[in-house]
Amino acid sequence: MEDNPLPSFIKSGIYQLNSTAVFIDPVRLLNRSYTRFRVSPSTYYSRFFDSTNSTQSPKASEDSRKRKRKQKKKNKVQSLNEREQIADRRHQEVKPFLLKAHEALLEATDILKVLRNLRNDGCVVRECKELSKESSELSLMELGGVWQAPMYEIVLNYYHDDKTFQNEGFPLAHSIEQRVTPVFNNLVANEGNDDIEAELLNHKYIIPKRSCFYMSDLQQIDSLIPADSDCGFNLIVIDPPWENGSARQKVRYPTLPNRYFLSLPVKELCHTSGALLALWVTNREKLRDFVENDLFPKWGVTYAASFYWLKVKANGILPGELDLFHHRPYECLLLGYCKGKVGLSHALELPLLKRILFFTSPCLLQDTHSGKLTRMNPIPDNRVFISVPGDYSRKPPIGELLLDYVPGPMPARCVELFAREMIAGWTSWGNEPLHFQDSRYFVSKTTEN
Repeated sequence: MEDNPLPSFIKSGIYQLNSTAVFIDPVRLLNRSYTRFRVSPSTYYSRFFDSTNSTQSPKASEDSRKRKRKQKKKNKVQSLNEREQIADRRHQEVKPFLLKAHEALLEATDILKVLRNLRNDGCVVRECKELSKESSELSLMELGGVWQAPMYEIVLNYYHDDKTFQNEGFPLAHSIEQRVTPVFNNLVANEGNDDIEAELLNHKYIIPKRSCFYMSDLQQIDSLIPADSDCGFNLIVIDPPWENGSARQKVRYPTLPNRYFLSLPVKELCHTSGALLALWVTNREKLRDFVENDLFPKWGVTYAASFYWLKVKANGILPGELDLFHHRPYECLLLGYCKGKVGLSHALELPLLKRILFFTSPCLLQDTHSGKLTRMNPIPDNRVFISVPGDYSRKPPIGELLLDYVPGPMPARCVELFAREMIAGWTSWGNEPLHFQDSRYFVSKTTEN
C-alpha cells in the first residue's frame, strides 16, 4: 500500500484501505470518461447527505446505534425458515470482511474528511441548487414502447475547436458537426476522444468519449452479438431488474421474472478468449439458488468469487444495521468465467498437456491470437468496496476494480447489460442506457472556467 494514498485517490477515485478493501468515489471514476463535461456531485449524491447526523462523529453515531439495537433485540427471538437460515449463514461468513473494511475506513481520517464534502466537491453552490430543480427526465422506456419508436432519431453534436485562436489555453471558437441516427434498435457510437452532447426530443444527453450504446428491449438483444467472436466482450457486467418488493413499492423501474434472464446470450457475447462476468444480485437466498443452479449453468459461467459493495453515509457510518435481515447495507457482485466458444474448439487441437490445463485451470485461458496460454491474476474472494450510494438502484462503476482479472487481449472489450449510464470504452445495452446521461446530471467544464 502507498504511504499516502490520498493524492492517488484525488486523481483516480480509488482509495486502498487494506489488502482486501477499497473506498471509491463514483463521481471521480465517472469523470475520467469526460473532457468537456463532468458529473455533478450534487446530483449524483442525492441521498445520505441531508441528514442532521452527517456532522456527528462516526464513533458517537455508532455507539448510539448499538444502544438502539440492543434495546430492539431485548427479549426478542426471531425464527428463520430454511432459506433464511442459509442466507444468514452466508451473511455470517462475510460479516468479518465487511466489519474489517468498515473499521479500516473509520480509521482513515484523511479520506473521512474528503467523504463529508463529496457532494459539494468542486461544485458552485448556485450551480448545485439549479441542477436539482431542472425539468423532469424523458421516459426512455415509454418512448421505446410506442409504435413510432423506430422513427425517433438522436442528434450527435461533435465540437471541433479552432486551435488557431486560443485564450490562456482555451479555444475562443469552435465548429459543430452534426450526425443524425436512429436512437432505438441501433448501435449509437461516439468514437472520438472527447465527450459529445446529443439531443433527443428537446432533451440533451452527454455521451462519453469512445463509447456506444444500444437501446432496445430484451427481444432485440441478439443484435448485440458480434459476427466474429474475436470482436466479442471479455468483461460483461450485468445488473438485472430482479423481481424485488422494494423496487415495486418505489415504482422506480419495471422488474422481470427470473426466467427471462435465462435467454440472455452470454456465451454468444463472449470474446474468443473467454470473459469475466460480474453479476449484481440481491441478498435473497431464493435468487442466489436460482443463479447458482439455473442461471450460471445456462450461461456457461463457472463461479469464481464474490465481491461486496458496502454502503456508507457522509460521515462514514452504515445507513442501516449490518445484521438487519431484510435491509442489509451491502450488495453482492458474483464473479465467474465464461469460456469462448471458438477458444474451446481450438483447445481441442492443442497438445495433451495444454489441453488439460485449459479445461482444468480457471486462471488459464486460450489466447487464440498468440496460440499461447495467458495467465491472469488469481481473483480474490470476499473483496469489499465501499462508497456513498447515488440514486436509488444506481450501482457504482466497478470496471476498474475488475480489469486485473479479465482474460484475453487488452484493452478489454467491456459491455454492461441493463445499463442506465455509460462509461468511456464501454458498450451499454438496455432500454434506458441514457438515463443518467441526461444533461441535468452534468455541469460544463467550460462554464466553470
